[in-house]
Amino acid sequence: MDIYLILSGTSGICWTIVYIECIRLGFKQKTYAMPFWALALNIAWETIHSILGYRENGLSIQVIFNTIWFLFDVLILLTYFKFGYKHFTNFLPKKIFLVWSLIVLVFSYCIQYIFVHEYGLVKGASYSAFLQNLIMSVLFIEMFIQRRSDQGQNLTIAISKFIGTLAPSILFGIVGINEFGGPNFFLLVTGILIATFDLIYIALLLNNRQNKIS
Repeated sequence: MDIYLILSGTSGICWTIVYIECIRLGFKQKTYAMPFWALALNIAWETIHSILGYRENGLSIQVIFNTIWFLFDVLILLTYFKFGYKHFTNFLPKKIFLVWSLIVLVFSYCIQYIFVHEYGLVKGASYSAFLQNLIMSVLFIEMFIQRRSDQGQNLTIAISKFIGTLAPSILFGIVGINEFGGPNFFLLVTGILIATFDLIYIALLLNNRQNKIS
């Protein structure tokens, strides 16, 4: 089997697990399980690249995953608006919470469009995906610290995110694709940074689990 399909498929399956688990935990624990800025950037990325990707390449494996992820992110977004305000009640009125959330969503669509406009479809998608993934890694750690618990978080999400990003990091940063003319140093380094923060997050969750047991 082609290495591109193996790595793309691995990434797609792992990220699908992340989204499903975020939905499950969100409704079960009445919270949201993905940091909101990361969620907003994700849903904007998936909207734009599902549509433009289909126009450019037809029904490719990436377009299929993008569309599935968009539908899952809609459900995660629902958990955010349904349960998320309780995490902001101490310092933010509900109307401001809703207005701010909508502003973040609009800004996220603008940011994703800028990447496509400046770098083209494939490069724009790759650069923005890796950067927002790095932001997500940092925000997961911040969410764990702010909540002072693993509410809405677990090792399934953390490990699946780690593997789901490691695969494209290898694909773009080491194997290389034609659109980049071979391995891309920027994506490789960004992938290493993401993996580092993901491993820190996994370690925090493992330590938290150990503390619960002891």
